[in-house]
Amino acid sequence: MTALEAVEPRARVLIAADHLATRTGVRLALAGAADCSEAGDTDSAVAAALREQPDVCVVDFDPPGRAIRAAAEIISKVPRASVVVMTRRIDEEEFIAAVRAGAIGYLPEGVDPARLPYVIRSLMRGEAAVPRALVPRLIDELRGREGRRHLDLFERKPVELTGREWEVVDLLRKGMSTRSIADLLGISAVTVRRHVSAVHGKLGVNSRPELLRLLATNGNGVAR
Repeated sequence: MTALEAVEPRARVLIAADHLATRTGVRLALAGAADCSEAGDTDSAVAAALREQPDVCVVDFDPPGRAIRAAAEIISKVPRASVVVMTRRIDEEEFIAAVRAGAIGYLPEGVDPARLPYVIRSLMRGEAAVPRALVPRLIDELRGREGRRHLDLFERKPVELTGREWEVVDLLRKGMSTRSIADLLGISAVTVRRHVSAVHGKLGVNSRPELLRLLATNGNGVAR
């Protein structure tokens, strides 16, 4: 199957990136498979999206926060467009931020150019373009939104924890290590540390020993 045959119907793609090399690389990878336009900064990317009404926008700006903000603005003004955020380094938190902004894809800059026409085709069918390694993180995020619980502590306002944050805190109180918690819950150690950090921020503590002391002096807290 040729690159041209890989995308039906022919897609209109906006390539928005700081670097000319990135724009050129994506355009060449999609040659014959899509009609491409380009933008070199966030303002021109939004203007081009409004003007061109693309099917797909590939957004790659440094630092990553700029790409996510540009993606969110494009999505708000051209909701029909499928937006893919490209990044130099895959990062779980950046991925979740991109999804929250409305992006339907998140890919490394080093993605095989031969795959890009197939990625565009899948986006045209309404599918997502997400590295397999990040799927568990997305599932964990969705689960965390469910089963939120309030942690009541003496002489403090109740603190809302996600279901996953509560699970992590409960296992910490049982003396489990980060690695053990990750293995038990089927998530990465990085994700466990992210949940612990979030709980620290909500409770105003700076370390796990401080967190455990706070819980111990408050009857381990009451979840409801």
